[in-house]
Amino acid sequence: MTPRTIVITGASDGVGAAAARILAERDERVVLVGRSPDKTRALARELDAPAHLADFADLAQVRRLAEELRAYPRIDVLANNAGAIMGARRVTRDGFEATFQVNHLAPFLLTHLLIDRLEGAKVVQTSSAAARRFARLDLEDLQNERHYSPNRAYGDAKLANILFTVELHRRYPGVAAVAFHPGMIATSFAAGSSSWFRWVYRTPLARLVLEPPARGGERLVWLVDGTPGRDWTPGAYYEKNLEAVPPPLAADPDVARALWDRSAALVGLTTREGPRSPA
Repeated sequence: MTPRTIVITGASDGVGAAAARILAERDERVVLVGRSPDKTRALARELDAPAHLADFADLAQVRRLAEELRAYPRIDVLANNAGAIMGARRVTRDGFEATFQVNHLAPFLLTHLLIDRLEGAKVVQTSSAAARRFARLDLEDLQNERHYSPNRAYGDAKLANILFTVELHRRYPGVAAVAFHPGMIATSFAAGSSSWFRWVYRTPLARLVLEPPARGGERLVWLVDGTPGRDWTPGAYYEKNLEAVPPPLAADPDVARALWDRSAALVGLTTREGPRSPA
């Protein structure tokens, strides 16, 4: 069987690295994307895999990454796994709140720029249960200028991931899009945040409540390996390999459409109104 080309962002550590190791052991063609040059190149040497560097807080780097990835004739899976929770509100050089850009706008832009390579492919979006617990998404204040907190910004961005998945499936039914929560995984997540998440992830309490990175990697791989429409439902959201009820706002097609259009305008893209998926 011909190996699949599987692009994983946020692949230098945690869930992304764990999934990359599992897939590389099966002789899949894993393409690593990471922010840290040292960690990304070290994993690339370990797995004998191609690697690309990009900081999602800089959209010029995302555009360069897309051009590099377009060198692959086909992408069978794009795993939009990169993400982060921040501390104090920070605006990137692109003029966007950093949490919103890194977690949502950057993968939105990357996916759009690769869309002609993704016909018949899977797009797996790493979201979070924080979308249910903390999100208060306001389409008139996507940058959280009025009500910022690290948890709210992160929850909003992870809800945006789910809405993006829903709308990607609707506009491009030839792309099997799905979102999932990998679990509370013992990684470097929240290391630079002032959120209380940091105290869960960076103290001895972590051993009691967090799962190993391999578990999150296995959940990502389950979606990579699964057959859309049989093993999982395109456009849906999963937790622990089971379809889960997303936040109520994620079920509103008008919100999903509006977020897509506003995101496209923010990053300077022309939106496409694709054919609807079958009911």
